[in-house]
Amino acid sequence: MKPRASGITIRKPISRTTTIVLGIAVWVVFFLAWHIAVVTESVNTLLVPAPGTVLATIVNLVIEGDFLKDIGISIYRILVSFWLACAVAVPIGILMGTYARTEAFVNSFVSAWRYLPAPAFIPILLMWLGTGEGPKIALLFIGVVFFLITLIMDYTKQVRIELIETSLTLGASENQVLRSVIIPAVMPNIITAMRQMLAVSWTYLVIAEIVASTTGIGAMMMRARRFLHTDEIMAGIVIIGMLGLLFDLLFRWLHRVLFSYLYEQN
Repeated sequence: MKPRASGITIRKPISRTTTIVLGIAVWVVFFLAWHIAVVTESVNTLLVPAPGTVLATIVNLVIEGDFLKDIGISIYRILVSFWLACAVAVPIGILMGTYARTEAFVNSFVSAWRYLPAPAFIPILLMWLGTGEGPKIALLFIGVVFFLITLIMDYTKQVRIELIETSLTLGASENQVLRSVIIPAVMPNIITAMRQMLAVSWTYLVIAEIVASTTGIGAMMMRARRFLHTDEIMAGIVIIGMLGLLFDLLFRWLHRVLFSYLYEQN
């Protein structure tokens, strides 16, 4: 008996238009539910301002305050710390995924650090690096680098062994296999891992910016908390979410540009 067709099929691709429409629809539902909750007084408007109020606050902060400067500083901290984390994690992760001895030597150290909460380092970072940009960037670096190493190691191990064995059989040296086979094969997944961990970096932003900071989105939100300006706090949350979504879309675009062959239709 032929199964009945339905609108929802397991792992069946959908069109780009449908993807965009559904992606927008979920946000419409979210903001509509938020608006209804405020209008019906299901929530305390002092603690949960209406979406329109938050939007007006964002515009006001941009026009009358230094919010654009705060946004720029936060983006700078994210980019610098994440670049440093990638510069460390990519080579170490690839080597760990390629050579068992390297993994045996490094993995126990990396695994232990993954379980240490990054905010626990705030006091010692302040003592070591002072109250400037150092502890903020270091905290964002620590929060990402060890997870990124592990992801890249796991992705490197997934490179098909047939490719490696064939290259060695054809006379390639181990260094040539690493440079010409393993690294090109794992690069699409490395970009994916970077995209995944950049999201984690944004989640640490507010914590990093309450470390003796007077600038950045997190510092603005902490100032707003003192005066119960929940609209400004919500504005900061919305902006962080929007920036995170923008960077995620940029990484998706980069993945498509660099590895277009993965998206070609058979």
